[in-house]
Amino acid sequence: MINAVPVLETPRLTLRGWRETDFPGFAAFCADEATRRFIPGAETGPKAWQRMCGFAGQWSLRGYGFWALERKDDGAFVGYAGFFHPPDWPEPELGWGAVPAYRGAGFVTEAARRMRAYAYQNLGWKTLVSFIHPENHPSVQVALRLGAIHERDHELRDMRLGAWRHPSPAQCHD
Repeated sequence: MINAVPVLETPRLTLRGWRETDFPGFAAFCADEATRRFIPGAETGPKAWQRMCGFAGQWSLRGYGFWALERKDDGAFVGYAGFFHPPDWPEPELGWGAVPAYRGAGFVTEAARRMRAYAYQNLGWKTLVSFIHPENHPSVQVALRLGAIHERDHELRDMRLGAWRHPSPAQCHD
């Protein structure tokens, strides 16, 4: 089953499928110390390439996945956002990441809000969660800006992660 990645937009971003040209920016994300601290296995070179290909491939296997985030004004790759659901995850996760040069600009919050609306309106999901390391304060802040609440802690891949529950479709005004 091959699923085309739908192209979505926000005021500042085009959310699209992955391209080979995204790799330098994604590799910079994976090589960043903050990324490696909270995403075990993120690193440069072949492992970063495998991770990016896995993100792209989930679309074929699940019919959803992560979008690459492209800034409209100059086409720069600024990060990714979307859904992650490997076999060992209890439910689909709304996740995000920004290239170091674009952190703090609100891009992932803008994209995640659009992703959540897509999940509720197009996929028919009734709930979403984000699993966030408790010391990953920037991601916790994104979850809070999206109206998510800390529901519980959860063990995933030998890490204790906070499960941040997003508002239901009825509670969202995206």
